[in-house]
Amino acid sequence: MGRKNFLIEGGSGTGKTAVCHELRRRGYQAINGDRELAYQGDPETGSPVPGVTGTAVHHHHIWDVDKVKSLVADRTEALTFFCGGSRNAGRFIGLFDAVFVLEVDAETLATRLDERPLDEWGGRKEERRLIEQLHQTRAEIPSGAIPIDATAPLPRVVDDILRRVQASGGA
Repeated sequence: MGRKNFLIEGGSGTGKTAVCHELRRRGYQAINGDRELAYQGDPETGSPVPGVTGTAVHHHHIWDVDKVKSLVADRTEALTFFCGGSRNAGRFIGLFDAVFVLEVDAETLATRLDERPLDEWGGRKEERRLIEQLHQTRAEIPSGAIPIDATAPLPRVVDDILRRVQASGGA
């Protein structure tokens, strides 16, 4: 995919999907990991886990590690952005040139979750409680990730990411 590969992480409701769309709109290679790489599986073994429901969906939301490795190995594009979260990120996070984490305050998160339909992750009460707990504890935020203020308007959020990529030697 890219000679330089970047992961854009963050909790549910921080704007990973919106950033992915904006990067694509600007002509960058951006992969929506939650839609293109994810499945329900065991984070340790990668084995599929069928029939997962409720908040267990979050705990079994993993990416196909071999597919991530294959995409990172393809050097066709100058830059590739992988956007999304995964419970098995520890198995591939070292492949990225940098990891960005989108951060929002509790009020912004609540507003964004209020807008979610019931059939989207975070739309149900038990899912929302888990998202709020993870936001408060920062339990799943990768260490060493570069924080990005995702409360800013979307164009500014993406400008900030691209500025940091350029500063790190990215194209």
